[in-house]
Amino acid sequence: MDRIYRVADGRRIEGVTRPVFIHNFSYHLTGLQIYADGAIHCWEWVDLDGLRRKLDSGWVVTEVPEGAEVSAFELGRWKTAEASFGLTAEMLLGEVADDIERLNDRPDSTDRCLTRLDRYLATRDEDDRRALREAYLAIPEHKRHYALGDMDRKDGPLVALATDIGEPPIGGWFQVEAITESMRDEALRYFAERDQARTEYANKRPADDPEKPVAGTVHLGGRVFPKGPPEKAGLDVLQDEFPAPIEVGGVVYPSVSHAYWALSTADRGARERIREAETPSEARKLAAESARVEGWPDARTAVMAGLQRAKFAQHPRLAAILLGTGDAPIGYGGMDSDHWATRGDRGRNWSGRLLELVRSELQAQAAGIEIPGSDARPSGTSLR
Repeated sequence: MDRIYRVADGRRIEGVTRPVFIHNFSYHLTGLQIYADGAIHCWEWVDLDGLRRKLDSGWVVTEVPEGAEVSAFELGRWKTAEASFGLTAEMLLGEVADDIERLNDRPDSTDRCLTRLDRYLATRDEDDRRALREAYLAIPEHKRHYALGDMDRKDGPLVALATDIGEPPIGGWFQVEAITESMRDEALRYFAERDQARTEYANKRPADDPEKPVAGTVHLGGRVFPKGPPEKAGLDVLQDEFPAPIEVGGVVYPSVSHAYWALSTADRGARERIREAETPSEARKLAAESARVEGWPDARTAVMAGLQRAKFAQHPRLAAILLGTGDAPIGYGGMDSDHWATRGDRGRNWSGRLLELVRSELQAQAAGIEIPGSDARPSGTSLR
C-alpha cells in the first residue's frame, strides 16, 4: 500500500491505496484510493457501502476471468492465462474497513478481537467468549491466521477459545472434527505462557544497562563570553567556546574552538591569527577566509574528539563538572553547523555526542576500567 492524501475544505485527509481491477469493457489494474473520512475512489467517489455495490455490479473486481484482456496503468496489456487470485470481494471490503480505522488511529478488526480476547482471559465469562467469537469472525478471513503474530501456532489457540466445545473449528489450521475440552484447556495454557513470556520480556534489561533510568537531556550552547565567563558558569564550561586554554602539540590555544579552527587551515600564518583571535566567533571568521586542510571534512570529528579529551584532561575541575552530568544525553545547540549541533529534528549533534564519549572515558578511568586501544593512535595522525 502507498500513503496518499487529498485536501478538502482546506484540511488534509490521509489515505492509502490498494490494487484492484476495474471492469470497464476490459480489465484495468488501478489503485483503489481509501481515505480517513470514509471516501473511496474507484474511478468514482463512493463510501464503503458504495464500494460493496460496485463489487456486486462487477465494476470493481478482485479477479479476472481466463482469457480476459488486462491493462496495467501505462505498463502494458496482456490476456490472462492460468491466473490465480486469492482475494474475494468480502475480503477486500474487510481490508478497506480496517484501512479506514487505522487511518483514524482507531483499533482495526484484529485489534478489537485481541481486546475481546484479553477480556475473556480475565473474566472467563461465557458472554465474553461469545463476543470473542464474533470479533474473531469479523477479521477478514485471510487475515485471521496472523491475529496472534505466531508463525508456528497461527490462530489455532484463538480458534480453540472462540469455537464451542463439540463444534467444528470455525477457522484456523485444525485437522479435527470438533473442538474438545482438552483443546480449550491447551489454548488457555498457551495464553497464560504467552502472557508470562511477554511480562518477562517487558521487564528484561540488557546485562550492561544502567540500574537507574537515563537522566533527562542536558542542553548546551548558545552562550558567548565577550567580557569573560561569569564566576559561576555552570554547565556552560562544557562548551567548546568556553575560555579554557588547552595545549596541543606545544601550542596553547584559548579554547577548544580556537584550536579546532586553527588546525582546520593549512595556512600557518592564518593558524597563528586564529589562535590570537579575541573570541571563538572571530576565530571562526578568520578560518572561513583561509583554505581548509585537505580531507578536513572527513577528519574533523576525530580532531574535535582529541581536542575535547585534551580540554578535560588538562582541566580537572571542568572534568568533574562533565562527570556530574551522569549519563544524561547532551544536546549541543547554538552553532551554525548541523554536523556539530542539534536543532529539534535537525543536526547530528556531534559536539554533544563527543562530550558523552569523553565523559564515558573519564568514568572508565575513575572506575579503573581499562579502555582497549586507548594508547594506540593510527600512524601518521597528529594534531599539530
